Amino acid sequence: MKHEFVLEGLHCANCAAKIEAKLEKRYGDVRFSFATLELEIHTDEKDIRDEVQQIVDAIEDGVTVVPKAENTHTEYQEKNSHDCHDRHDCHDGCCDHDHDHDHHHEQKQTDKKQNDDESDDKSGKVKVILLIIVAVLFIAAFILHILGKHDLICNIISIISAVLAGYDVVIKGVKSIFKRRLDETTLMTVAVIAAMVLGEFVEGAAVMVLFGIGELLEDKAVEKSRRDIRKLADIRPDVAYIYENGKSRQVSAEDVAIGTILEIPPHTRVPLDGIITEGSTTVDASSLTGESEPVDATVGAELLSGMMNNDNTVYLKTTKAYADSAATRIVKLVEDSSKSKGNHEKLITRFAAVYTPAMIGLSLVIAIIPSLITGNWTEWIHKALVCLVASCPCSIVISVPLSYYAGIGAASKEGVLIKGGRFVEAIAAAKAFAFDKTGTITDNQISVKEIKTTDSYRANEIAALAAAAEARSAHPVANALRTYCKENNISVEELKEHREISSHGVTARRGSDTITVCKREGKPGISVQLNDSEIGVITLSEHIRSEAPDALQALKELGVEKNVMLSGDKQESCRNVAQGLALDEVHGELLPEDKVKTVERLIDDCGSCAFVGDGINDAPVLSRATCGIAMGLGSDAAIESADMVLSSENLSSLPRAVRLARRTLSTVKANITFSLIVKAVIIILAIMNIAPLWLAVFSDTGVCLICVLNAVRLIRRKSK
Repeated sequence: MKHEFVLEGLHCANCAAKIEAKLEKRYGDVRFSFATLELEIHTDEKDIRDEVQQIVDAIEDGVTVVPKAENTHTEYQEKNSHDCHDRHDCHDGCCDHDHDHDHHHEQKQTDKKQNDDESDDKSGKVKVILLIIVAVLFIAAFILHILGKHDLICNIISIISAVLAGYDVVIKGVKSIFKRRLDETTLMTVAVIAAMVLGEFVEGAAVMVLFGIGELLEDKAVEKSRRDIRKLADIRPDVAYIYENGKSRQVSAEDVAIGTILEIPPHTRVPLDGIITEGSTTVDASSLTGESEPVDATVGAELLSGMMNNDNTVYLKTTKAYADSAATRIVKLVEDSSKSKGNHEKLITRFAAVYTPAMIGLSLVIAIIPSLITGNWTEWIHKALVCLVASCPCSIVISVPLSYYAGIGAASKEGVLIKGGRFVEAIAAAKAFAFDKTGTITDNQISVKEIKTTDSYRANEIAALAAAAEARSAHPVANALRTYCKENNISVEELKEHREISSHGVTARRGSDTITVCKREGKPGISVQLNDSEIGVITLSEHIRSEAPDALQALKELGVEKNVMLSGDKQESCRNVAQGLALDEVHGELLPEDKVKTVERLIDDCGSCAFVGDGINDAPVLSRATCGIAMGLGSDAAIESADMVLSSENLSSLPRAVRLARRTLSTVKANITFSLIVKAVIIILAIMNIAPLWLAVFSDTGVCLICVLNAVRLIRRKSK
């Protein structure tokens, strides 16, 4: 059984890691994302909310465990609803939206969200005003300290500014001590109190004031990054307009049944997948595919949920339920991606569990051993306090998962859905790429290239017979034959007793004769037979995707060792398609298990291999590859088995995804390296009696702020 919660009010990444570790110890299968604050627990136990709340409370106060179903993105829902209402043009005067539709539960959620937002805004403003007052008091104390006058007043003002800036930090720190755990609030509380006991009142105040300002800026930066990430998932409208009897009424998109007619006003998003039944317009599909070029859509065109209607009102018949629509599937993929952690994330979680106690131990050693030798307890305790404050791991613990999720979010803007941090690592490190032929390198479009006949038949007659036999087939060959006959004005008669022979061809009856259209054993082309005698051969050609040559070449330029094409088609047909493409190997006549074996061989040869495919029969090899990549949102089996989805169904997004994945890993490594170097330098300077206590605060909140901003760049940076 899966339980999903949101941990509202959780700001400490270090505490988040401890909460996740404690929950894992209790329930086993636990996934948590600090970027979205979403918690997922798999257990046979039914009602676990109260126990989860108790575990969270034991580690961090002020955090509320809320079931995910109750924590909807109501801010966006309200905005979307207003947009739809404000922009809905009643061209014929017959529009009559039923705005009294019962959304009592949704309204309660919206009201709660508004109240929470107002409360947060007020709290934030109070904190800013308080920090301004604190800063003024501290500057006054600092000036008196520099002048060396009025020491008593200077000390009193320092104490007041420290209390006002960090009273909440001290309260949390004391609570943490009673809970027998050490975190940044404990470290800061001990450091400030010890500094003042040692007579360093101004320095103690400086630590608390800088920490308060740093915490405020850090919280703002993290929340801003979370909002940027959430916007990537805000492509799914939660309201729809049902059109009945010449009128439209607003309902929840979740309540719309398949086959319902919806009105899609201009400048609104399509709420559910469907087919246009009336009207024409242009649509912006960039939220799904990353392609910004508007697409024309008229009667019969398929619209996917999340697309933006640009120009005119159209009417659409829904073909999928809300839960199965394209936007819902994309949002779910993006949200779930944060719960599949990369190796660096797992490493940092384990690192933080060991690092913090180790640094506390080091600080105690610095405080005690040199003091026993020299007798100068004040100096070495001061040095130990600097090490203690500088050692806080929050900059790493926050920025690493945030970098992964920012990279995944940026990829979704490009029409690439990555299911987790470990798959970011997999695609970045892939040394070989294997591609299915049909639907991946080619675009599923087949055309008739040549028709060879016996002396008794003409080409048009062979085409007509073949098209007649294939009349009830949905195979691409059948579509190619029907298109050829239509383009050449060839009439196609109706045959009887149509029968499809799996993986071979089709047969049909024409009077007493049997017409068969099938593969030619060991030879190219399609055989057309009359009563088992071949009367013609149709040669077909596949359309290579226009972007395929450049995409394959771009992968080679990125250092990929091998590009390989795999197909179940004849080897000669595969070689024809491969001409002019940057492919190192071409393999035809493969069964699904043969594709798996080929990918396994490539993994052995190159160390890793990504596979790109689109069909149901690709599911086994997608699962086996180092990174399985599905083309488009077509096959549920392929998407379920894949680790990445190219929702744009465009190969050019693949090299962009590789670049972005590598940039994400570079950001992760840069943040880790920068944090550790700064902390190491300050600790060394502290031991040399050069680094003051306030500089240690920079290595905590300042470095964390820089790392968070560096991670957020991934979302805002334009891809190349």
